Amino acid sequence: PYRIEMRRLRDQLQNRPCEFVTIKSRDGLTLSGRYYHVADGAPLAIGFHGYRSSYLVDFSFGSELTEQMGHNLLLVDQRAQGMSQGRTITFGLLERQDLICWVEYANERFGSHTPIFLYGVSMGGATVLMTPQEQLTPNVRGIVADCPYANALEIILHVAKSMPIPQWLIKPLVILGARIYGGFDLQETDARQELKKGHVPVLIIHGTADTFVPDSMSDVADCNPALIQRHLFPGADHGISCLVDPQRYRTIVMDFVEKAM
Repeated sequence: PYRIEMRRLRDQLQNRPCEFVTIKSRDGLTLSGRYYHVADGAPLAIGFHGYRSSYLVDFSFGSELTEQMGHNLLLVDQRAQGMSQGRTITFGLLERQDLICWVEYANERFGSHTPIFLYGVSMGGATVLMTPQEQLTPNVRGIVADCPYANALEIILHVAKSMPIPQWLIKPLVILGARIYGGFDLQETDARQELKKGHVPVLIIHGTADTFVPDSMSDVADCNPALIQRHLFPGADHGISCLVDPQRYRTIVMDFVEKAM
């Protein structure tokens, strides 16, 4: 039912002039992004898309919203996706260190006085929630996560339930496979651990009809109630809360950003 609006938003973003930029990750990968300029000295939004997705899918609505707020926008290709190098998607665990590199790039280019907001959708939402906040500079004013999960292993096991493998065997296979083929530890951390130590305001949005990442996986507000607010969108499936009730979505995000500023 939202196909026409999704096409309009996608085409609008695809036709919007941008600058292609690249950085190096801490493990030597070339990561790619697209920068959209609105105004000199404006706050900067940095967006992280979801698993095997793209900026066109996940940030077509968000790009319009940030432009309405007068914010510059940097949309990145997560490692092993889009134009970024890498052979393994790590469900936010190595991507969260890439995020720190993008913040460092933004501060070098625009100055450490420029307010920064981090946005993520799905796995991108998990990326921004898992990021060690002690490594973020003081000009990072807020984090917005749409339909995220808190734990990488938890979401993989949830999706793997449909596979023809005995349930008792899936967990050790997934953990071992991540270590051997991806070089990362799925049990290294989760969003709850990082949010308990957090100091940056966080906004979480999730649809109650999400069939891919159940809304229970983002129920982490009790980790840091003073800084985390969470809003549910009744009847919204994965990543389309902004289309189910766009006016409420805009109001929630704009109010959050205004207070965080």
